Amino acid sequence: MKEKVRRLKQLLPAGKNGVSICWKLGGYLFLLLAILLIIIWSLQVLLLDILFEHIQKREMLRLGTVLAQKIDQEDLELFASDIAIDSAVSVLVYKLDEGDARELVRVDLMGDTEVFFRPERIYEYYRKAALNDGSYAGKFAVGGYELKEGPLDFLAGKRYAQKDEIRLISTSIATDEEGGHYLILISAALLPLNSMVRTWNLQFAFIAVLMFVAVAVTVYLLYRKISKPLISMNNAAKELARGNYEVQFSGLGYRETSELAGTLNYAANELSKLDHLQKELIANISHDLRTPLTMIKGYGEVMRDLPGENTPENIQIVIDETSRLSELVDDLLDLSRIQSGTRRAEVLPFSMTALIRETMGRYDAFTHHKGYRIDVQAEEEIMICADRGMILQVLYNLINNAINYTGEDLLVIVSQTRTEGGIRISVSDTGEGIDPEQLPLIWERYYKEDKAHRRAVIGTGLGLSIVKEILELHGYAYGVNSTKGKGSTFWFEFPEYEEAMGSNGIPLA
Repeated sequence: MKEKVRRLKQLLPAGKNGVSICWKLGGYLFLLLAILLIIIWSLQVLLLDILFEHIQKREMLRLGTVLAQKIDQEDLELFASDIAIDSAVSVLVYKLDEGDARELVRVDLMGDTEVFFRPERIYEYYRKAALNDGSYAGKFAVGGYELKEGPLDFLAGKRYAQKDEIRLISTSIATDEEGGHYLILISAALLPLNSMVRTWNLQFAFIAVLMFVAVAVTVYLLYRKISKPLISMNNAAKELARGNYEVQFSGLGYRETSELAGTLNYAANELSKLDHLQKELIANISHDLRTPLTMIKGYGEVMRDLPGENTPENIQIVIDETSRLSELVDDLLDLSRIQSGTRRAEVLPFSMTALIRETMGRYDAFTHHKGYRIDVQAEEEIMICADRGMILQVLYNLINNAINYTGEDLLVIVSQTRTEGGIRISVSDTGEGIDPEQLPLIWERYYKEDKAHRRAVIGTGLGLSIVKEILELHGYAYGVNSTKGKGSTFWFEFPEYEEAMGSNGIPLA
C-alpha cells in the first residue's frame, strides 16, 4: 500500500505549475470583451460616416422610386411635400422635352436647391441615371460637382472640406403613360456628426467600464462555483493519496463538479475497502502460514531433540501441516491464474449429478471421523456443459465453506433442483448466518465476517473467491441467501444441457 501511495505522490505536480482555470477563463472573457468593444467602436465611430451615407443613399433611391410611381397623379406636388417633410429632404421634379427641362415640383426645405441644382447640369444628372438603370445616388458639392469616394478631390481649384458644403443627391428617371420623361432629384444634407460621435464616445467609455466590471464579477463567480470546488477537491485528492480515506470531496455548484465529487467520494470509499481487505488478507494469510510453520518447526525440534518422539503420529502431523501449506499456495496460484486469464475453461458435457456423488466420496473419511453429516438431494440425472475440473473445484469449495460454518448439528445439505433459470446447485449450512450488509463482501479474498480470524476446519479460506471467479468465467448466476441464526445457502445456476449446446452438438462458449 505504501508503494501505491508513493507512486500516486509521484503523479502529483511538484508545485503550482500552469495557470489556474479561473485565470484562463477570465483571460478568455476579457479577450472576448476587448474584441467586441473594438468591433462596436469601429462600427460606431470609424465607420459611422460610411454607414450613414450608405443608408441615406438607399433611402433616397427608394423615395425616388415611390415618386416615380406617382408621376401621373395631380397631387404629385402634395405627395412630394409629404415625403420631403417626413424624410427631411429637398425634392425637385423636371419634365424633359426635346432638350428642354421644365420644372414641375420644387420642395426646398433646406434652401440649397439653387446652389446644388444648377439648370445646366440637369441633363448630366439624367445621363448618370440613364447609365445606371434609371437611378443614381452620389455625393455632390456646390454647383452639382460630384465628389469621388475617398479623400476629397480638388474641384475648380477649391477643396470642399466642410460637410455643410456637400450634399447627398439621388436621381431617378420616370415615364408617364404617354411616354414623357421626367427627372426626379432628391437632396439630403450630410449631417455634421462630430457632436454625435463625441456623445457616443463618452457613452461607449461608460459602457466599456460597466462591461469590464461585469466580466470581473463573472470571473469571481466562476471562481466560487468552479475553480474553488476544484481546488478543494485537488487538496482532498492529495490527502487521499497520503492514505487518508476519511476525506470528503465537495463539488457543489454545477452538475459536472458535483458528479466529479461523487465519483471521487465513491473511489475513496472503494480504496478504503480495498486497503482494509488488503490488510486483512495479509494478516489472515500470515496467520494461516504461521500456524502450520510453527507446528512443523515445533514437531521437528521435538523429534530431533527427544529420543523416541520420531513416531508415525508426529510425522503425520508434519505431513498434514505441510499439505495445508501446499493447499494454500495452490489456491493462491489458482486464483491468480483465473483472474489473469492464463487458466481457461475447457468446456465439455458431463453429468453434474455424477460429479456431486464423486465429490461426496472425498468426504467419507472426514465425515466418519469428525461426525459431520452431508445430505445429498440429487435424484434426477442432470447434464452440464462446462469445465469439469473447475466445477468440481466450485463444489469442493462450497462444501468446505459450509463445513467450516455449519451449526452444532454438523449438517450440510447439497441439493440439485430445477428453476426458471435452469438448474440450481445449492449448498446449505445451519450456522449463525451472515448480516445482510456483509453479503456483498463475502466473495472477496480471505474475507471473514467475524473480525477475529479463526483457522478453517477444512480448506484455506480462499474458496469463495475462487468460486466467484470460476462462475463468472462460465457466465453462471450465483448468490447466497442467509438468515441470522438459521444458516446460509450458497447457490449457482447453469442452463439446461440442450440450451448450452449448439444445434450441431458443439458446446456454446
